[in-house]
Amino acid sequence: MTEQEPGGGLEEHPLTAQRLEKLELLRAAGVDPYPIGFTPDARAAELHAEYADLEPASSTGRQVTVAGRLMNVRDIGKLAFGVLQDGTGRIQLFADQQVLGDAMEDFRSLDMGDWIGASGEVITTRRGELSVRIDTVQVLAKSLRPLPEKWHGLQDVEARHRRRYLDLTVNVEARATFEARSRIVQALRRSFEDRGFMEVETPMLQLQPGGALARPFTTHHNALGVDMYLRIAPELYLKRLTVGGFERVFEMNRNFRNEGISPRHNPEFTMLEAYMAYADYHDVMELVEDVFIEAAVAVHGSTSFDYQGKPMSFAKPWRRVTMADAVEERIGARVDPSMSTAELGKIATRHDIEVDGSWGPGKLMAEIFEATTERALWDPTFVLDYPKEVSPFARDHRDTAGVTERFEVIAAGSELANAFTELNDPFEQRRRFEAQARARAEGDDEAHVIDEDFLEALEYGMPPTGGLGIGVDRLVMLLTDQASIREVILFPHLRPRSS
Repeated sequence: MTEQEPGGGLEEHPLTAQRLEKLELLRAAGVDPYPIGFTPDARAAELHAEYADLEPASSTGRQVTVAGRLMNVRDIGKLAFGVLQDGTGRIQLFADQQVLGDAMEDFRSLDMGDWIGASGEVITTRRGELSVRIDTVQVLAKSLRPLPEKWHGLQDVEARHRRRYLDLTVNVEARATFEARSRIVQALRRSFEDRGFMEVETPMLQLQPGGALARPFTTHHNALGVDMYLRIAPELYLKRLTVGGFERVFEMNRNFRNEGISPRHNPEFTMLEAYMAYADYHDVMELVEDVFIEAAVAVHGSTSFDYQGKPMSFAKPWRRVTMADAVEERIGARVDPSMSTAELGKIATRHDIEVDGSWGPGKLMAEIFEATTERALWDPTFVLDYPKEVSPFARDHRDTAGVTERFEVIAAGSELANAFTELNDPFEQRRRFEAQARARAEGDDEAHVIDEDFLEALEYGMPPTGGLGIGVDRLVMLLTDQASIREVILFPHLRPRSS
């Protein structure tokens, strides 16, 4: 019998119709199939840890109450077995006709997927399987749809993402990934808090988008009668807090960018942004190494792990290389923002990069790097000194013209973090905004708009500051060995189902 498709009536399929009948039988017998509350006093993982050395065919005399989803039922006459899955793992239920009496039929009538509570003695079977020999069983939530029998494999990828609740129920690897994600997020928060950073919250609805070069989502506020934007980054608000005197702030934030979906991109994603007064991008590099190491240890207990079958190490020190040097090493040609657009355009064309006529030398240099070099960087690498043209909030480099004190962390060919020595000169920031406005007028809808309120804040004075953004989803991908961002976001965005 095949699994019922979503959206169908429960009465229309034999499997669900049978479960509906059981539901009505429970109600007719005065049993509430969806009772209020239940209090288990033992968890599967705890029982396995405590009785790991218990000999086969042993009784402990310990009575426990467990609860979870019934994942399997096997009836062999006067005995029956079930597998109970709770939030920590699985434990076998052992049902004996001599112990349960008439209640044995209640156990036999359970379906895979039912949420149940059960009480009984902790034992091991003759085969040594740790079990609870139950003397009572109670339905906590009747499952009206059967769990899928086959859930692994590429053919089920989209189904797993659409119905994550089923994925988490039957796919142990999915549960482990999201449990690891939780540990990574906790480790990140702890890392910043331990270094004196204060966690804050800034607006997700903004009157104008800012803080990144990206296309925003637009919405409308009825009461105010104005269009608003879902934030593309919290950067400009966090810098306002630095102006206000908070010397170390961070935000674990959700950002929204109206752009394509790919294995590395989701329109809604999680970033950690942090700002540290009196620091420059060299200080931030040291911070990033330590924070990433602490996240890796939280998951792997080590700075070394495998990603997609290849070894990866977060051990310090990470390599530091300028963008220009990295490209030259890769393709044997020098790129520099002082070069003409014609020279850089020829290099781009040789590498099959479609050139937009509005791009200046800095944009061309960045595009060449992304197309030829970024994917080739494996172990975490600080790529330094990005062109000024693509870095509207980064300070001019103290020694090298045309570039800024900006770095990105690249690992396994993907950007994991972006950081600057922050631009705090209001006159230069205005010039950068105006350059972005010109690019926007020429058709670049990802270019930044002029933010007069932020410029006013800078005019009150922002101390020398180092800023950082960490792509949390991509870091989780790396640390959980996932090739797609959809595997680390509980509910990724997908195209609507075709009717």
